[in-house]
Amino acid sequence: MLNKIKTLFFLLGTLFFIFSCNRNDDNVGDNQAGAKQVNNFVWKGLNSWYYWQKDVSNLSDNFGKSSQYVNFVNAKEPDDLFYGLLYDYPNTDRFSWIVDDVDALQQQFSGITKDSGINLSLFYKDAGRVNVVGIINYIVPNSPAATAGLERGEVIYQVNGANLTVNNYDQLFSDSFTVSIAQTVTVDTSGIITTGEKKKASITSVVLQENPVAYYQKYEINGKKIGYLVYNGFQSVYNDELNAAFAQMKADGVTDLVLDLRYNGGGSVETAVALGQMVTGNFTGSPYVIYDFNDKHNEYDDSEVLKNNVNTYNFVNGQTQNSGSQSVNSLGLTKVYVLTSRGTASASELTIKGLRAYINVVTVGAETYGKFVGSITLYDAPSSDYTSYSGRNTSHKWAMQPIVFSYYNGKKEANPTKGGITPDYAIDSYSYFGTLKQFGNTSDPALAKALELITGTKVGRLSSAKSKFSLTNDFLGTNKTLKKFGTELYIENFKK
Repeated sequence: MLNKIKTLFFLLGTLFFIFSCNRNDDNVGDNQAGAKQVNNFVWKGLNSWYYWQKDVSNLSDNFGKSSQYVNFVNAKEPDDLFYGLLYDYPNTDRFSWIVDDVDALQQQFSGITKDSGINLSLFYKDAGRVNVVGIINYIVPNSPAATAGLERGEVIYQVNGANLTVNNYDQLFSDSFTVSIAQTVTVDTSGIITTGEKKKASITSVVLQENPVAYYQKYEINGKKIGYLVYNGFQSVYNDELNAAFAQMKADGVTDLVLDLRYNGGGSVETAVALGQMVTGNFTGSPYVIYDFNDKHNEYDDSEVLKNNVNTYNFVNGQTQNSGSQSVNSLGLTKVYVLTSRGTASASELTIKGLRAYINVVTVGAETYGKFVGSITLYDAPSSDYTSYSGRNTSHKWAMQPIVFSYYNGKKEANPTKGGITPDYAIDSYSYFGTLKQFGNTSDPALAKALELITGTKVGRLSSAKSKFSLTNDFLGTNKTLKKFGTELYIENFKK
């Protein structure tokens, strides 16, 4: 790992959208002086950038010039107006969001947030769809959860002394809470059975920065040298750590790769492109991701190509700054195995789709989240077409994160119209209960299946085993899918 100084905050304006083009759109609603200031920003920003702008009648240019505009804008609070203007919310667009504290937003984008250190997935406990259990996917090192002794694979059945249900599981994301861990966990035909209390832990969240390059292990089985890499977030400030992991795999002579993206909610497109080059390296200069913006911003309909170098970044004086670039360490693979879950989202899905344009990608696990769109941050800054943090109106702190583009892989193959990417080899969600141990342990059903596919030998747990209980739409969410920006896809240093 490379040493770097990482401070706690940085400017989103320079991270997501730095360009010289100014677009005033002063002809849309600027004469409507009676409209609320923040709501004018909400409407105008969406009118300019929102991906589905032409599909929302109340966002049309003509509506902005109409006599109804002032009354419409004045009638609602900013967040109500925002969500009321989204297209088919929360179905087609379940990803756009708005915040009333832009400074708190900057911290979220930095990957530094107040957190307990528990990454978990929530599932229904039985067919009644009321009782819930949370399985711990992993614990962030040196976090409050790590100090409390919580471990991967443990099952949370109570929060704050009450059985976990659809009505109280959100308490697991509060600043302070207590969890009870089940002593034993089994799955029978009625659902998940938890008995006894193994431990109880009181957690107080703190400001954390998590290294997404979480774990690497090499296996040598049947003459195969297999790398297993757990990667939990496309954060550009860790591009050098990701590249170093691939350097280690090259040094280890890795010939097959299992890439674990089950807990990866997404992040930077630039990092996703770099990861694609690290995996294959055989298609330099070829398009990896193609953007599609709305008709008002067709000049940004462009592509990102696979490159031999990757930019590196540091947090310095509250900003993300480019610290240079490195040659990409590539394994030169023509086939890769990717572990997926219902929390595998955005940049992770881009990675699967992007690589499939050029090499064989075998997915093992569950259907992915289904996010093939991305966003930018909009501020109340009309002179920059609402993209400048430094030029924003400082009389309020509202900011928006609307969907502004969709993406395709280098061959512009269609994305799923409903749902996510279907796995090639499905792993029953309930088979994880009672089987997960530390990363790399082959009791993990998905890892065991991938190793079996590579080697032709059953490794660890019998990966073909099915749990005795199954439930359609069994998944409630993860830390990332249930939080704003947890499944984001953004463009680094976006320029005209």
